[in-house]
Amino acid sequence: MAPLEHSPERKFKVIGQRPLRPDGIDKVTGRAQYGADLYVTNMLFAKVLRSTHPHARIKSLNITAAESLPGVKAVVTSSDFNKINPDGPKDVLENCIAYDKVLYDGHAIAAVAAISNSIAIKALKLIKVEYEPLPFVIDVDEAMKEGAPIVNKGKGLENVPKGFSENVTSYYEFGHGDLNEGFSKADKIIERNFKTAAAHQGYIEPHACLAQMSSDGKADLWCCTQGHYLVRELCASIMGMETSQLKVTASEIGGGFGGKTTVFIEPIALALSLKSGRPVKLVMTREEVFKASGPTVSSSSDIKIGMKSDGTITAAHAKLRYQGGAFHNGTVEMGAQSAFACYDLKAVKSEGWNVLTNRPLQAAYRAPGAPQSIYAVESVIDELCQELNLDPLEIRIKNAAKKGTLSSYGPTFNDIGLLATLEAAKKHPHYSAPLGENQGRGLSCGFWFNFGGNTCVSLNVNFDGTVSVTEGNPDIGGSRASISQMAAEEIGIPFEKVRTIIADTNSLGHNEVTDGSRVTFAVGLATIKAARGAIKEMCKRAAKIWGIDEDAVRWEDGCAVPAGPNAGDHEPLPIEKIAAMSSQTGGPIAGHHEVNAEGAGVSFGVHLVDVEVDPETGLTKVLRYTVFQDAGKAIHPSYVEGQMQGGAAQGIGWALNEEYIYGEDGRLQNPGFLDYRIPVASDLPMIEPVILEIPNPGHPYGVRGVGETSIVPPLAAIGNAVSRAIKLRMFEIPMSPPKVLKTIKNNG
Repeated sequence: MAPLEHSPERKFKVIGQRPLRPDGIDKVTGRAQYGADLYVTNMLFAKVLRSTHPHARIKSLNITAAESLPGVKAVVTSSDFNKINPDGPKDVLENCIAYDKVLYDGHAIAAVAAISNSIAIKALKLIKVEYEPLPFVIDVDEAMKEGAPIVNKGKGLENVPKGFSENVTSYYEFGHGDLNEGFSKADKIIERNFKTAAAHQGYIEPHACLAQMSSDGKADLWCCTQGHYLVRELCASIMGMETSQLKVTASEIGGGFGGKTTVFIEPIALALSLKSGRPVKLVMTREEVFKASGPTVSSSSDIKIGMKSDGTITAAHAKLRYQGGAFHNGTVEMGAQSAFACYDLKAVKSEGWNVLTNRPLQAAYRAPGAPQSIYAVESVIDELCQELNLDPLEIRIKNAAKKGTLSSYGPTFNDIGLLATLEAAKKHPHYSAPLGENQGRGLSCGFWFNFGGNTCVSLNVNFDGTVSVTEGNPDIGGSRASISQMAAEEIGIPFEKVRTIIADTNSLGHNEVTDGSRVTFAVGLATIKAARGAIKEMCKRAAKIWGIDEDAVRWEDGCAVPAGPNAGDHEPLPIEKIAAMSSQTGGPIAGHHEVNAEGAGVSFGVHLVDVEVDPETGLTKVLRYTVFQDAGKAIHPSYVEGQMQGGAAQGIGWALNEEYIYGEDGRLQNPGFLDYRIPVASDLPMIEPVILEIPNPGHPYGVRGVGETSIVPPLAAIGNAVSRAIKLRMFEIPMSPPKVLKTIKNNG
């Protein structure tokens, strides 16, 4: 799609303002309906039996006693899905419910629907499972070795290099130039290995759904999701249904951050409803969320970078190994593409291997794959700056990617904002502020692609001149406000005159998942085009009222006006009057737009952080944090700042505390917020956001997505700050107090 016209000099009236969020009252009063809030008449309650083994063959599964328990209306296992549709998407379904083997601690085996939760829990205890324990593997490096326990046979692609176990399922390679020549020009070469632990998205609302499937093949599904159209596609395929026969409605969502972009429990609820003939509600416990819904990948990376004494990077090579659980995923591809995207390099190569382990299937966490690879790269660049006594910010400016740079992953960059964010960081007082004893300052660049994708919007002008916008993306970051702002701006009416709602899957054409920082860009673009369609129709109606040619009417500040003196002396005709007369001039007025949006525009950010490390305990305290990010155009600056601050806060938690901890038995040791510690307000300083606006030429208002880039720099920024504070390099995330203290003592 060709980009719409963009004028950086345009003066906005609604865009850039900070109106109150339209969903605020409902949420603070408890009126908003989240997934677990839904109830219908005659509803059953479901519970899931899950494996306590990391890897085992299911020798026998007896559900007879559970089915016979009074109050139990249905029990399902994988055999029920084989009867429903033996040709369904096996990998998706097998993660939802085990077939011949359980592949991780927490893997679902069977599910029960009963008239109460207590009866369902009692029924689970009556299900008899006989296991044959199998060897398991948790660590990514161990899983790659020849001779490692095979997690899930036959999943490897043909392009995987020789010399690895069957757990290595895919290989990716990006880059350009001659590495050997580049490294030969370097005055200093540093090669390091880094590890990052798997971290959960930490959303407060657990997965929840309510399914109602009738005997005629029609079904309704309500769920908390980032993409109800994808839920419809997956569930319809699993259940052997025509897509149109399944209507999915997205509830309000209590956090997702990428973790609610697939299905975990929805097919189970549908199968229980089909078998019982009644509506079924299924809500995960917090332990189930941790054990059976995807965290991010864990990684092991080798980074080699060469640099001249003047700070020029001569060559860079990354080898990235990501594990994403027991099923194939492509996250390492995005990690390999992201690794060196911030730099203008003549010789660069990124390699990535995806590896299966006996862990739950990974899910996206904001910018999937990028934080891990950029953490490792930015750590080595910082160490090179220390070794060569160079200013780390100046060196990033010297090597920064810019317009015309051939990126490390292939495309040539258009207008981008990395240099602007670096220059803003250089000028900010934070960068030159004095530091005290045991304190360090860290810096990191960050990058994310941003996406567009399939989008459908309907805009209706009501008879009173107000506007209703219907879009199909769950609001996880304030999109209802930003979409309403763009509609109001384009039509020329106040923000309060527009209301945006989220449609169910039967009410609007297909919309991609709310991910990839796509919604404000893609849905906003479609909304603007839909508004222009409605404006064109309103000009046509005004021409009819005035008895002049359509081309003699233009739109200005919410009114139809004559395009020039030859069009006649007519008073401006406001939207209210045109709408009120619409029944007499041709019927309702609406604009629609469907698009597979392109031109999303990549995003860059720079983070500065000051920390203080207690040498006696290893505890790290974050003292000051500043985020610089290019938003293209900030539609609602408060929401943009919230995204920047939220990503930084999550990155701080990941860098310092958060990790999945597995015991020697292969079971998750910390499946709850008591032992899996996310940051609370007292752990964080006030995070200062600095918005840069370098317009994206692919959007009429210059918008770039902002939701994901902000989680990319924190791991490296904090890692560099801690390393400088303790004067020792850290190579593992998270840098929890015991790990920091161990590093200090081992080098004391």
